[in-house]
Amino acid sequence: MKEHKGFTSMFQKRKLTLGLNIPIEAHGKEVPILDRQVERAQLAEEAGFSCLWFQDVVLEDPTFEDPATGQIFDSLIYLTYLGAHTKSINLGTAAVVTPLRHPLRLAKEAASIERLFPERLILGISSGDRRKDFEGLNVPIMKRGRLFRESFDFFKRAISEEYPALESPMGKLDKSNLVPKPSSPIPLLMTGYCQQTFDWIAENGDGWMFYPQAPEKQKEMVASYREKAAEFHEDEFHPFIMPLPVQLEENEDAPLSKIPAGYRGGRRAIVDILKEYREIGVNHIMFNLAKSERPVEEVIHEFKEYIIPAIEEENFS
Repeated sequence: MKEHKGFTSMFQKRKLTLGLNIPIEAHGKEVPILDRQVERAQLAEEAGFSCLWFQDVVLEDPTFEDPATGQIFDSLIYLTYLGAHTKSINLGTAAVVTPLRHPLRLAKEAASIERLFPERLILGISSGDRRKDFEGLNVPIMKRGRLFRESFDFFKRAISEEYPALESPMGKLDKSNLVPKPSSPIPLLMTGYCQQTFDWIAENGDGWMFYPQAPEKQKEMVASYREKAAEFHEDEFHPFIMPLPVQLEENEDAPLSKIPAGYRGGRRAIVDILKEYREIGVNHIMFNLAKSERPVEEVIHEFKEYIIPAIEEENFS
């Protein structure tokens, strides 16, 4: 991925960049109304966020921890829409549930997006965990590990090879070819373990997205991943990415406190915790503003004026 502009701008050794989850909206656990998302995506780009992240959710499930169905719209369709209304910010999936999408269709969609928005697509993939989505599509959730591997292999060959002789449980390509091919290889980020072994994740992904943990615990995961990835890719840099819910308080000196899976505090405290994550080797953090108690425009502005410059200064110190 050394030649991929989006990948190299967002992921560098000993540096931290920041992204925003779509929807950029303080909706809590309510279904988002998707108000002013184009304007907010443009504000995020102007503020210096490096990526917009999209979830892959099919059904509303009140029994699930997050019943808000992602950003409502299909992730790849909405990614394309917001990509057309922005200029250069990366467009990431966190993450496409590959057992629920046919790999040939996914390859067609991903290659098309890459051609339309060159070197902006960052494709996070996962095995999925929303039981209702699996039931709705009649896909056995207990087989998602095998389906993930089969889908991954089919996708990789279909999107990269010319006229592959390919036959698998996912389908057959015989004297046929996927068009278009992407103008540049698309970065593939594994999300969690994807029902695979740690070795498989380290060998096959271009980076790893793992769940938020306190710095002292995340440090162990980062170190383990880097060591394992180096066994398979000695001369390649493989980034570590994590999500982080945040509630940015108006008082810049408000102390840091825990919220579920994330933090609340004033900008000074938030900068300090981000510096901790940078120090342990986290390369990118995607922020979720769903639980923000302030207008998201205010939060984006504060990131632009204070937090992002502070992290950039730290990156180049």
